[in-house]
Amino acid sequence: MNSAAYDINQLNALFTGCDAYEIINWVHETAHTPAVSTSFGPNSAVLLHLVTRVMPNIPVIWVDSGYNTNATYQFALELIENLGLNMKIYTPDTTSAFLTVKMKGIPDVETQAHRDFTNTVKLNPFRRALDEINPDMWITGVRARETAYRKSLTVVTLQNEHRLKIAPILDWQEKDILDYIAKYDLPAENNYFDPTKSFEGRECGLHTRL
Repeated sequence: MNSAAYDINQLNALFTGCDAYEIINWVHETAHTPAVSTSFGPNSAVLLHLVTRVMPNIPVIWVDSGYNTNATYQFALELIENLGLNMKIYTPDTTSAFLTVKMKGIPDVETQAHRDFTNTVKLNPFRRALDEINPDMWITGVRARETAYRKSLTVVTLQNEHRLKIAPILDWQEKDILDYIAKYDLPAENNYFDPTKSFEGRECGLHTRL
């Protein structure tokens, strides 16, 4: 179904007070080609565990920028194996080594060079992923408490006329995350670095420019 056929306000009203599993089950029952994205950031195991308990073979989109730490790669490998993730990995057309020389390191976040850098290492590969996988519903792990922009989001938004973006843990607090990790004995990754954000609370553009 074309995403424009959904009443977004009605869906958000429907999901008010629902837990994450109810929202994910709705996606499972309704979507034709759902996908979930991950950064393999600190608490990524939570959303991946939630989603794959309902949809074990859902495509998992990961843009590997090439700038991840060794700890992040180890964390990713552990989750891929333990959860049996159906990975769809996308990488930039330019290597991190070449970009480091070309741009003399990671450009300052307030410059056009950094915007170009972000397009190269994250947004363009993610656009390619969405074009190729073409999900009608994209599940994301954004939470309202993470940035000022995300406080304005709702559980369901229109990503474009063909796609809904679903945020089942949007309203989760840090305690909810930690309790879930403890309950299911999930790993966490505390050495994560995203060069397109550079500091906490900054948007990279994945949820503001796509």
